[in-house]
Amino acid sequence: MKKILFVASEGVPFIKTGGLADVIGSLPKCIDREHYDIRIMIPRYTCMRQEMQEKLSYMTHFYMDFNWKEEYVGVLQAQAGGITYYFIDNEKYFGGFKPYGDNHYFEIEKYIYFSKAVLSALPIIDFRPDLIHCHDWQTGLIPVFLKERFYGDPFFRGMKSVMTIHNLKFQGRWNIDDVKRISGLPDHYFTADKLEAYNAANLLKGGLVYADALTTVSNTYAEEIKTSFYGEGLDGLLSARSGDLRGIVNGIDCEDFNPETDPHIKYHYNQENFRERKIKNKRALQKELGLAEDDKKFMIGIVSRLTDQKGFDLIDCVMDELCQDDIQIVVLGTGEERYENMFRHFDWKYGDKVSANIYYSEALSHKVYAGCDAFLMPSLFEPCGLSQLMALRYGTVPIVRETGGLKDTVQPYNEYEGSGTGFSFANYNAHEMLGTVRYAEAIYYKKKREWNKIVDRAMKADFSWHVSAGKYQEMYDWLIG
Repeated sequence: MKKILFVASEGVPFIKTGGLADVIGSLPKCIDREHYDIRIMIPRYTCMRQEMQEKLSYMTHFYMDFNWKEEYVGVLQAQAGGITYYFIDNEKYFGGFKPYGDNHYFEIEKYIYFSKAVLSALPIIDFRPDLIHCHDWQTGLIPVFLKERFYGDPFFRGMKSVMTIHNLKFQGRWNIDDVKRISGLPDHYFTADKLEAYNAANLLKGGLVYADALTTVSNTYAEEIKTSFYGEGLDGLLSARSGDLRGIVNGIDCEDFNPETDPHIKYHYNQENFRERKIKNKRALQKELGLAEDDKKFMIGIVSRLTDQKGFDLIDCVMDELCQDDIQIVVLGTGEERYENMFRHFDWKYGDKVSANIYYSEALSHKVYAGCDAFLMPSLFEPCGLSQLMALRYGTVPIVRETGGLKDTVQPYNEYEGSGTGFSFANYNAHEMLGTVRYAEAIYYKKKREWNKIVDRAMKADFSWHVSAGKYQEMYDWLIG
């Protein structure tokens, strides 16, 4: 049996701030248990919910040489979804009210500690993975340490590593002197062909140089990041390693996101009966949010972090124009102040048309997926994106920009062929987006049978993790042999 260890900074059901946690919680459950022993290691944050803390049991602790002193490392474990989770415990690093802090230097030190502690703990807990699957910059030094100080130890010899990029924008950059001191890595690791990039140490770059294989979360994003526009300064390295880089699109947990059984929605439906039953969720959502209660209104949902990356400058540009149409817009999320205030303003100005919910609620997000007619996601870049997959699952037609995973997962509607699962536009342009929204409106209002066929195809699309899990298994077999 092949042994795989997933290492990440967060994972469902224990701690979540974004899509990375969903991947860590869902993907291992879909990998073939007969042939792979998959386990997960994450930090033990003190801000974890109490009922999750109570599932953890103490395994062991030890002291590790770190940043020129002896540092405590505790190891706990728990079971979830049939998977063993390990937790690295150190209250100095993982205390506080949220997983990630604003002190960038401390974040760098924290995750260098985590990377070293993960490897140091393995012989003590007696689990020797054939391969360590690292996720994002917080684990970037694991492939480096594997090839450096742990290499001489027979326990680690031959151990492989994979580095997965969930979002290339976040790289873990800091000045070279501090990273050299904290990590204890020798001088020759801080050159342009290793950890140094643009006069700074770059933890993600370390992982991308030293890992045995690289993945990212969609085929299109794997191609995009080899270009200067999307490459965030690492396009040269990613082009050089393109033979080791593959794009595997994310999936969603089809049990959690299932309109037939979803506990968050009042009226359950499926691909057979959505024509009669989906509308009831729309009515309930309109009532709950104080919007005009009208079955016929074209209702657009947005569930997102409110940031530039997600295309909100495009929406800002044409929002007033869009609100002249016969539509309703429901927004759920938090983020940059200017976008929060922009949506609040339009909620005030068009109270029966716009509902701005500037907070996050898992229950309301499910109601938006189930109740809206369309889902708007005009991202500047999108490595994979999970929201459009959830929208498809609930028969809420995505309107997206053709980038990254959005391009890979949403097939644009073609009225001549009668094909497609959503609507898309190519250029990052506000009026091109507006034109696409209005095209979707026209189909909804004037060709309702066609619209229902789009919904039908959207709900048929399979974005469960099983397809992607098979591709990860192929890669593991290729590496481990």
